[in-house]
Amino acid sequence: MIIGVTSLAGEIYVLRWKGHGEIKVYDVTTDRLQRVLPVPNAQRLTDMTSCEHPFCVYISDHAAESVHRLDIQGVATRWKVNDQPWSLSVNGSHNLLVTCPQVRKIKEFSSSGAILREVQLPADVVNPSHALQLTTGQFIVCHGRDDATVKRVCMISEDGRETLHSHAGQPGSSQNHVPRRLGVDNHGFVFVADIGNRQVTLLSPTLEFVRDVVSSDKLKGQPRRLCLDIQNRQLYVADVESSGGNFTSGRVVVFRI
Repeated sequence: MIIGVTSLAGEIYVLRWKGHGEIKVYDVTTDRLQRVLPVPNAQRLTDMTSCEHPFCVYISDHAAESVHRLDIQGVATRWKVNDQPWSLSVNGSHNLLVTCPQVRKIKEFSSSGAILREVQLPADVVNPSHALQLTTGQFIVCHGRDDATVKRVCMISEDGRETLHSHAGQPGSSQNHVPRRLGVDNHGFVFVADIGNRQVTLLSPTLEFVRDVVSSDKLKGQPRRLCLDIQNRQLYVADVESSGGNFTSGRVVVFRI
């Protein structure tokens, strides 16, 4: 099972779960394995992201209600979230955003782990899976589990009180639409990993459907994680297969964008 994929300083970090946390670091050009970083005292890891200021990766630990931080040499620290974190992103101020589904909150932390603020999401945003913050201050949030009645991508105001735009899938496929992870480019276009339809779609800055970026025939399983490398114009997709309710294998597929 691939839990996270992110890029940092010309390298790709891939987080797998095999009873313990293990990050494999690959060269972005050659795809060769460079080193393996353990995540000390990991309990149940759920996501990973990176930040260039400072050079580090963050890993969310659902069971421990905490975030692990590893620098590029593998030196690890950890801080408490005091809720169960599910997914991570870094905003334009280089602060860490932690999505906590059970309490429907986005928590913002400094790079050293100081809590800066908490954003309470609207009541109809149930089980948020991932959140990103735009340069304009608004949030892009995907929410809704597999069996939920409402599953969509939303643009939320900076204070978290108002839903400005939303997208709930294309006609004919919306019943399967399960957005799980997001990416945003420099122009505000949104990449959505849809595990229900097994594809990655592109939405406009106002969350209107533009096109499919990755179709289901390019994947063996479901696109569980995304990493959008804008500088190198590449999209990394964690393609995860399952059988009988259990995850069986995973790979990272690279697409030019």
